[in-house]
Amino acid sequence: MVLGTVFAGQKIYLHRSVNCHWICVVGITIVTVAFYHVADYSMTKIAFLMDPIESIAIKKDSTLAMIRAAQLRGLEVYYFRQEDLMISESRVCAFLSRLFLADHFAAELDPASVNGGADPWFRMEAGQFQPLSSMDIVMMRKDPPFDMEYIYTTYLLERAEADGVRVVNSPRSLRDCNEKLFATTFPQCCPPLVVSRRMDVLKAFHQEHKNVVFKKLDGMGGASIFRVMEADPNLSVVLETLTNSGTEQIMGQVYLPEIVDGDKRILIVNGEPVPFALARIPSAGETRGNLAAGGRGEGRPLTDRDRWIAEQVGPELVKRGLNFVGIDVIGDYLTEINVTCPTCIRELDAQFGLDIAGDLVESLLA
Repeated sequence: MVLGTVFAGQKIYLHRSVNCHWICVVGITIVTVAFYHVADYSMTKIAFLMDPIESIAIKKDSTLAMIRAAQLRGLEVYYFRQEDLMISESRVCAFLSRLFLADHFAAELDPASVNGGADPWFRMEAGQFQPLSSMDIVMMRKDPPFDMEYIYTTYLLERAEADGVRVVNSPRSLRDCNEKLFATTFPQCCPPLVVSRRMDVLKAFHQEHKNVVFKKLDGMGGASIFRVMEADPNLSVVLETLTNSGTEQIMGQVYLPEIVDGDKRILIVNGEPVPFALARIPSAGETRGNLAAGGRGEGRPLTDRDRWIAEQVGPELVKRGLNFVGIDVIGDYLTEINVTCPTCIRELDAQFGLDIAGDLVESLLA
């Protein structure tokens, strides 16, 4: 059980094993404060492989929420980047820097408390060269692109995993589970679709369904997504562009008109869905709901269909070591399974008073 108390909606973590119950009288208000027994995590080390910390958006970054959750629970938090990772004398090593969020900023992750990021909001010690096996947990939170450098990183992390480090998400599964193709593992959840690089196949799919969305398999943030309607004179040029003149596989999906109500991001922690989704609603004249493409986020409770889709997907995620995943659902259909660096923690936390990153960290420590 988590050690802490809920006061004004916030948990306070003490990082030591105690059992007590206090009743305090404050003015005429009786405040009940309960502390519960919890394991000591002060010797647990967690490292975050991520993009430059100076470049993250402190207002909404999900990795920052994970760092905060680890710090509040008393873990030793470390930071490193791809260039800090290497093999030296047959061991996977890294330059690891101890990382501390400023206490007043860590309390709420409120940008206003650090003047929008202009004031110091973290402190980092000089990197120390050490085996990655000195860490208990490594969080792989590097944003795409999913290029060869990303793949090389997963090879190195997989070696560390063999040395006993828990890597989240599993490096092998990061390589194996393309976010668009992996969704097709669950055909009962998906809309009609095709994956091909052949013009005749793609055009036949369009002719059958009339209104189709074509997209690259390695696209992110709504980039390179085209809606092609019936009799669209640009069909050929769209397909030639996306397939790089027939040399790269792409996906075609039946257009789902429910996109106007939002492309729902459902976060799944160790196979269990967070009970609320963030519906990313396209801006006027758009067919893409991605926040990076100008969509706005609106939290909603999961529907019965959302829960059913999560139940279909969850066990396979656990089996593959995918502890933190974001699935995308439009209407009644699963469209993508995001495994590389899922986001939307902060938006859902803010709208529903959740602590998704805390739930994730505690599940990893269980």
